[in-house]
Amino acid sequence: MVTYQGKISEEVKANHKGFHEWDQENTSKNHQPIVQILIEGKDKNANDDEGNVLPTLVYMAREKRPQHHHNFKAGAMNALIRVSSVISNSPIIMNVDCDMYSNNCDTIRDALCFFLDEEMGHKIGFVQFPQNYNNLTKNNIYGNSHQVTNQVLMGGMDSVGGPMYVGTGCFHRREILCGRRFTEDYKEDWNGGIKDKTQESIVEIEEKAKSLAASTYEHDTQWGDEIGIKYGYPAEDIVTGLGIHCRGWKSVHSNPPRPAFLGVAPTTLAQTLLQHKRWSEGSFSIFLSKYCPFMFGHGKIKLRHQMGYSIYGLWAPNSIPTLYYVIIPSLALLKGISLFPEITSPWMSPFIYVLCVKNMYSLYEALSCGDTLKGWWNEQRMWMVRRITSYLYGLTDTVRKLLGLSKMTFAVTSKVSEESESKRYEQEIMEFGSSAPEYVIIATVALLNLNCLVVGLCQIMTGGWNILLNVFSPQLILCGMLVITNIPFYEAMFVRKDKGRIPFSVTLASIGFAILALLVPIV
Repeated sequence: MVTYQGKISEEVKANHKGFHEWDQENTSKNHQPIVQILIEGKDKNANDDEGNVLPTLVYMAREKRPQHHHNFKAGAMNALIRVSSVISNSPIIMNVDCDMYSNNCDTIRDALCFFLDEEMGHKIGFVQFPQNYNNLTKNNIYGNSHQVTNQVLMGGMDSVGGPMYVGTGCFHRREILCGRRFTEDYKEDWNGGIKDKTQESIVEIEEKAKSLAASTYEHDTQWGDEIGIKYGYPAEDIVTGLGIHCRGWKSVHSNPPRPAFLGVAPTTLAQTLLQHKRWSEGSFSIFLSKYCPFMFGHGKIKLRHQMGYSIYGLWAPNSIPTLYYVIIPSLALLKGISLFPEITSPWMSPFIYVLCVKNMYSLYEALSCGDTLKGWWNEQRMWMVRRITSYLYGLTDTVRKLLGLSKMTFAVTSKVSEESESKRYEQEIMEFGSSAPEYVIIATVALLNLNCLVVGLCQIMTGGWNILLNVFSPQLILCGMLVITNIPFYEAMFVRKDKGRIPFSVTLASIGFAILALLVPIV
């Protein structure tokens, strides 16, 4: 509210002493460190509705100055690690995003059970809970449920060293975030690390904490490299978790029947694509850096563990074969060029096998993890859309950064939608409504495939149905499946009249690009 209004009201200053030093020159990107202990854990006057004494509650805003890089979320978390060390110095740190909340009162106990296990507890560096959402539609219109990822991929990584750190819903040992390496004789001192603050006043603690949240504190230190959350990557959580695993620690994936934490999923297509662009760009940046799982993890973690990390690291370059998949076979069908063996040829068997088995197994995974049939189909559509937009942009932006043409940014995914957008989301109607470049790509591919299918069918019917159908059936099937997948995009361009439809300017530009693509010769 203070940042939004651009001033500090007298009422706020009276109730929150941390704002006493603020003046009109302070902004959200230029201010001193603020630390205020709002509730002291020993304060018996601070109780919840059931009369239980509330735990210590601290508000912190680290210092930000234009001349000092604040390192986005990673910088904020490192400041929190340091500040908490002078307030409680608890051996376990829980990390939850600001748009998530606790949904299971047993979560902390469950996490501690892993750390206290007599046989394996000393090897556990962090316990990761799935990233679940409370606002998903029944059929998962934007493919944001992550049920297969949570239950299959993340759970499967437990057998090779543990899941990756995903940035939220996670319990870490403080010592491993401070760079400690695993040793077989490691034993957590559960009492020695917690400081007794009876000798220090609240004012003294706050002043000491402020110095730890200063913008210059980390200069000429190992923070952001060997200590704390790593800097320099949009996916700071992934590279931090990899570093922890490579120091010998294991992690645990805990997925209780009642979700531990719930958050807010993106409710528009633009929000979803922005989120996946950041994820793919961050993971690919790691893959091309010194932290590439196959190089950094060589000899430190298992090969299967390295491969598990690389699944996400290769999201961005996966955009290139996907673009080929959705464009070239359809154009070849239009121009009468056969790319596959004849449908009756034995050499067609591997293609049929891959098509059937891949989709049948994908469907089985989705249904067994609680998705619906329509939800699975929506997920297939979104995988295609994300690859030709978010992952393509993630690929190009990563290459630009490597060439020094751009700098790293951290795009925060907005989860706020207008009332009309929320209503369409609840009705499972895809939201467009703007002239984003991503929509031009989506609409161009959709129009291209529709035109190729229509013209290809006409050529087959007029040029010898039986002979040409045997030759072009694989491309016809592929093009037809893409057209069926793109039905919501055709509706958004030509049928829908609401504000969430694809704007006419996007449709017009897409028609132009589709015509240009049709004129490109294929040899």
